[in-house]
Amino acid sequence: MIQSMTGFGKAKHEDEKRIIDIEVKSLNSKNLDIRFKIPSQFSEKEFILKNELSKKLIRGKIECLIKVENKQKNTNNYIDKECVNNYYNQLKEIVVANNDSFENTDIYQIVMRMPEVVKVKNEEINPEEWFFIFKTAKNAIEELLKFRTQEGAVLEKDFINRINLIISLLNGIKVFETERTINLKNKFIKALEKISEIEYDKNRLEQELVFYIEKLDITEEKVRLENHCKYFLETINEDSPNGKKLAFIAQEIGREINTIGSKANNYNIQKIVVQMKDELEKIKEQMMNIN
Repeated sequence: MIQSMTGFGKAKHEDEKRIIDIEVKSLNSKNLDIRFKIPSQFSEKEFILKNELSKKLIRGKIECLIKVENKQKNTNNYIDKECVNNYYNQLKEIVVANNDSFENTDIYQIVMRMPEVVKVKNEEINPEEWFFIFKTAKNAIEELLKFRTQEGAVLEKDFINRINLIISLLNGIKVFETERTINLKNKFIKALEKISEIEYDKNRLEQELVFYIEKLDITEEKVRLENHCKYFLETINEDSPNGKKLAFIAQEIGREINTIGSKANNYNIQKIVVQMKDELEKIKEQMMNIN
């Protein structure tokens, strides 16, 4: 079963002390790229969350947003007096230098809106709060996985239909192979008949034709293409993440289709090859989104 790399998961925990909201978003990426937006007091726990995400998501550009709102009155904030005095004195100097009126209340209102005036005391992580954050994060990850699985199911159905169509088109080539051989033989004979003054050995011609047709034989390519398509369908049903493996198989499918096209020497076969290429390109476009 395949999974999409794009998705969204959200989970929430609320009790009498706090409200925890966690969102996990996922976009396409060749590798795993995880970024956090998390309250600073929990930053040292990022590596634990990162390990949990990497175990479950494997690939993708992941963004994890964590919001914690305390219902109880926060007594950890304090005013940095030294910072206030520095801002106050600098602003006072500017006012005096410009001969403007000086009102303490006006300046204090400005100062209190300046950066780093209100700070939060460093405190140890509350084990109970971290427990609920980690539990909620796991729930958000599970919601994301459900989303990715649902998207993957849609892609899987599309892949299976297109691969089966390629196999069907491949079987359609057989109808034109006898015609292809006869046309090649007639082409050589007509070319020789135009040169009336040259006599040729018909037995030798037959030998050369057999040799030439063998070089253009596409039996091996057809067998390999069919096997690659069947392997693709088998790999889709594997439980482990299989996006990279499917992409490699798709490359091999494309190689065999191209070789058949280069050897075809037949309008109808080349037309089928174009149709197979079109289906494969549509698969490759969606392959970028597979985990």
